Amino acid sequence: MAKVTGLVLAGGRATRMGGQDKGLVELCGKPMVLHVMERLSPQVEHLVINANRNLDRYRQYRAPVVSDAFGDFAGPLAGMAAGMAVAESELICTVPCDSPLVPADLVQRLYRAWSESANGIAVAWAHGRLQPVFALIPVALLDDLQAALVAGERKIDRWYRRHPMVEVDFSDQPDTFLNVNTPAERDALEQRLVRDSDGAGGLA
Repeated sequence: MAKVTGLVLAGGRATRMGGQDKGLVELCGKPMVLHVMERLSPQVEHLVINANRNLDRYRQYRAPVVSDAFGDFAGPLAGMAAGMAVAESELICTVPCDSPLVPADLVQRLYRAWSESANGIAVAWAHGRLQPVFALIPVALLDDLQAALVAGERKIDRWYRRHPMVEVDFSDQPDTFLNVNTPAERDALEQRLVRDSDGAGGLA
């Protein structure tokens, strides 16, 4: 495989989490961003965190931290652009900080589909729809993405459609795309993981 930089997107407002920084919300005794990093790290060459607040906290996790160049919490596309700007690899693989069950073969499967396609963008598919923030994106698209952001584009799906795109079916493991948006969802996932801790469902 070509070298891939893993980009953890932790730059949102988290309004449904009461404004808490979701990456730093604890799940089973550690911040969700650490769960994500531990799952993604073995799959990539390097990790980068995109964050727009609590930067010193994120820097403790021994990965470069980059903030959006487009202010006012411009959304995941701005975070992707920030990560692409510092990546020293041909590709980035993006994952959100609030999905602590990242598939163990995410990068491998995205890369396989990407290399067999038109080499545009490979995006995960599960639950009958795209999972757009789980994507493998060529860094060569940075200029186009920055131009789109300057023009006011904020919709991931709409920007993706400007380029060749392949959907990668992960319907065999849809639970891995669960994201935690509210305190109630965090509590429910923690209860499930504690209950399943002796089986395959627990977090490593």
